[in-house]
Amino acid sequence: MTILDKILFAQDFADTSKNLESVAASLANAFNSTIVPIHVLPDDIVNPKVKGLVDDAAQSKLQATSKALEEKNVKVESPIIKYGTAHDEIIMAASTVNANMILVGSGEKTDGERFELGTTTERIIQRSLKPVLVIKENDAFNIKTILCPVDFSKPSERALKNALIFARRFNAHLIILSISENTSSSWFSSKQELEKENEDRLKLHIKEFDAFLEKFNLEGVNWSKEERSGAPSQEILNTITVKNVDLLIMGTSGRSGLNRLVLGSVTEKVIREVPCSFLTLKSQDAISLELKTNIKDFEALYQAGEQLEKDGFYEEAIEQYKASLGINTMHVPTYNAIAKLLKKLGQPEKAALYLKNAEEIKQRIWYSKIEDEVRKLRSN
Repeated sequence: MTILDKILFAQDFADTSKNLESVAASLANAFNSTIVPIHVLPDDIVNPKVKGLVDDAAQSKLQATSKALEEKNVKVESPIIKYGTAHDEIIMAASTVNANMILVGSGEKTDGERFELGTTTERIIQRSLKPVLVIKENDAFNIKTILCPVDFSKPSERALKNALIFARRFNAHLIILSISENTSSSWFSSKQELEKENEDRLKLHIKEFDAFLEKFNLEGVNWSKEERSGAPSQEILNTITVKNVDLLIMGTSGRSGLNRLVLGSVTEKVIREVPCSFLTLKSQDAISLELKTNIKDFEALYQAGEQLEKDGFYEEAIEQYKASLGINTMHVPTYNAIAKLLKKLGQPEKAALYLKNAEEIKQRIWYSKIEDEVRKLRSN
């Protein structure tokens, strides 16, 4: 069972990305992922000798990266070297290797540039359909607090679904933020009318927020919600600072609010000024559940069911537990685990059947033990 199968690790070997190797290892170990290292070289080197030296140096560094990851018990595919424009080659490689996510550093800003994001990284975010995880310089990826802003759209549903898995895997506190944009329309005849309008907007927004959250399984997650009114980008940045957020997870495509196209939008402003690492999602999930249907080992199936349950995939966990019963029909904890999940899913009648099966098996085991004891006594 995998939920984040493959990560394309874009390494530029710059000083600002020295921490990326440890971040890649942390992610891979948390999600049992495979890392695919990639480095992009310029395609305009004319001198063959110089080109050969550059190629050899890049190969050596990528091999060293792979070895270091493998020493941390990380699965690594063969490193990739491409030639051309960095953001284009990285985006194409992500599709070619079928990566779930692109891992990249925040990049180097030019002197005097106030924005925190390098040009290559920004273009990857803008143009990639794959989720992009951007790691800030010197960030050890010790995730304690995650922020997920939502505007009730499909992209923000995707962002929150992924944020919940990250919160569970890293045992982090998840803050779900929603912002009611204030109107400043000149149609209102007085300041009092304008304030009343914005108050009413916030009340309606809070109701929509609560209805939105009902779609998600929040059980077992350390989470809280925040309602704000004001300018979305500023409220997000303020929340990150005040709440000491380690990771921002947000959707980046749609029609309004947080999910406009990146250029000229709230999203662009946030990602270019955000002080923490962040994950952006467009049309694809970073988390993509793949159940292994060919497992024949009972323990492996049962443990996969337990992990699915921890991750909040209750229906999938039930199917995995059922598959384990196909190997061991007498395993009482499996029946109890299925019953517990069925209750959580609002199916008490089915849950009762599994509890009954568990009780019958315990009785049979008990009677079998009694019979064994009687036989031993008679033989003596």
